[in-house]
Amino acid sequence: MAYKDLQEFIRVIEKHGELRRVGVELDPYLEIAEVTDRVSKSAGPAVLFENVKGSKFPVLTNAFGSYNRMNLSLEVESLDALAEHIETFMEVKKPDGIIEKLKLLPKLARMANIFPKEVTKAPCQEVVHTGDDVDLSIMPVLTTWPGDAGPFITLPLVITKNPETGVRNMGMYRMQVFDKNTTGMHWHKHKGGAYHYHLAEKLGKRLEVAVAIGADPAVTYAATAPIPDEIDEIIFAGFLRESPVEMVQCKTVDLQVPANAQFILEGYVEPGERRREGPFGDHTGYYSLADNYPVFHVTALTHRKDAIYPATLVGPPPMEDCYMGKATERLFLPLIKKSLPEVKDINLPLEGVFHNLCFVSIDKRYPGQTRKVMYALWGMGQMMFTKVIVVVDAEVNVQNVSEVLWRLGNNVDWRRDIVVLEGPTDALDHACPLPHYGGKIGIDATKKTAEEGHYREWPDALTMSKDVKAKISGLWSSLGID
Repeated sequence: MAYKDLQEFIRVIEKHGELRRVGVELDPYLEIAEVTDRVSKSAGPAVLFENVKGSKFPVLTNAFGSYNRMNLSLEVESLDALAEHIETFMEVKKPDGIIEKLKLLPKLARMANIFPKEVTKAPCQEVVHTGDDVDLSIMPVLTTWPGDAGPFITLPLVITKNPETGVRNMGMYRMQVFDKNTTGMHWHKHKGGAYHYHLAEKLGKRLEVAVAIGADPAVTYAATAPIPDEIDEIIFAGFLRESPVEMVQCKTVDLQVPANAQFILEGYVEPGERRREGPFGDHTGYYSLADNYPVFHVTALTHRKDAIYPATLVGPPPMEDCYMGKATERLFLPLIKKSLPEVKDINLPLEGVFHNLCFVSIDKRYPGQTRKVMYALWGMGQMMFTKVIVVVDAEVNVQNVSEVLWRLGNNVDWRRDIVVLEGPTDALDHACPLPHYGGKIGIDATKKTAEEGHYREWPDALTMSKDVKAKISGLWSSLGID
């Protein structure tokens, strides 16, 4: 069964020994962040801060900050198993015969449970503040690094509608709290919310926005997932949780929000209005620089009576968001394989913080195939931001960074095997000479053949015989080495 709410998820991870409660009073200004950073760097548990200075609401951090908690959050034994399930649904096609129709029935039955369900009464609206009663300071919003411009909401689920089509988008964009009823809206131009705002500005209209904070884990993850624009993140969350997401109508805007969330912010962004936002200590491990972004005006703040404020700390890896990124790597590998069947596996190392590094293994069959794979990956959604792609042969375990670096050092001729080009980059990439545009590199670390102009013999890598390995494995416990 899907988690009813964040509270139920907390109970589950605590039962699994993945949560620690802190009763000592700590300040949301830097102190909670420092504790969270130390816990994250040591691959520690989620932390529930029950005594937050200046607030009656507890703060939850590092909830997704391990592979085990990511599995628990999506209620799976392994992310690869869930990826296989996603792949089977992507292969749904019109059945040609009775056998195919019968095989399709279980898939259709599950699909029937993924669409959101509207409710009229919701926990997230147990307490309602509107108009002048709105005061964002009741939430214990964290300031996480000394150079931050102020407190930032770091796990907001930002919901908008396309002003032309009515199609919903839910994304996660940080929000600097400016005062009691306004925040920044840090959506990058590549994102769905920013596109909706762009369309609204062209029409000269304000864009209504709703922000959910602290929905159940599947809904929170869905807001970060790089799914195609035409797929509703709420429907995708329903697929992940195998149960409809309950949605409730907002009080002051024409949008629906997850009914089980902890806090809801309702409001709008005006066309043409900008305000200086940032700097902010970001997931790159550097401060993202101050820039002008739209202003979110809050017309209503609603919350549960027993609300818990969830936050994430981003910074030098490894951090909580790295594990969310690894979940995306595993879950969306089937999508990549559909377009590039030669791809065997992909690793987005934690040190690459999503967009900087990508290791990919392929079943190489012809010259130029490595470059074809590089170019195709750079053309796939958010993969366009990847700064370094390293391609290796199918037998290389790309999840083993040491093995990839070993192949990289031995298999590359730097004049022949490098591709350098220019293209879109992530807005947080401070190394680019221009915003949103810069250089990328592709490295071919596969074996080379005569068809590729390599006429020398290519040596085999050192491996022990399977028989000897099996024999020694059987004797190992008797050797007294361990």
